[in-house]
Amino acid sequence: MIKEKKEDLRGKALKARDLVGYDKGAVVSRTIIEKKTGTVTIFSFDKGQGLSEHTAPFDAMVEILDGEAEIIISGKSHTVKAGEFIIMPANKPHALKAVKKFKMALIMIRS
Repeated sequence: MIKEKKEDLRGKALKARDLVGYDKGAVVSRTIIEKKTGTVTIFSFDKGQGLSEHTAPFDAMVEILDGEAEIIISGKSHTVKAGEFIIMPANKPHALKAVKKFKMALIMIRS
């Protein structure tokens, strides 16, 4: 695992799931790219943790890197497992919950 949070990651081959560790009873995040045009953030969620329902003004893609998540979009539940991704549409309510502990990459491109 890479421990230095301010390390410049550009031009390096990395495993996204190794960029954040699990923390008991917590959600951990690390922003990899942050620009006016969008962000890429890696998250880890301990079992039972999640993000409450909210909306975003642009589409967001979530790729599960490890484990399994329940992702609810406009009231419909989706089970998303390691190696799978889902796109959460702009302005639609969505929430995430850790069925098992999981890690994800969140990619948001502003338009």
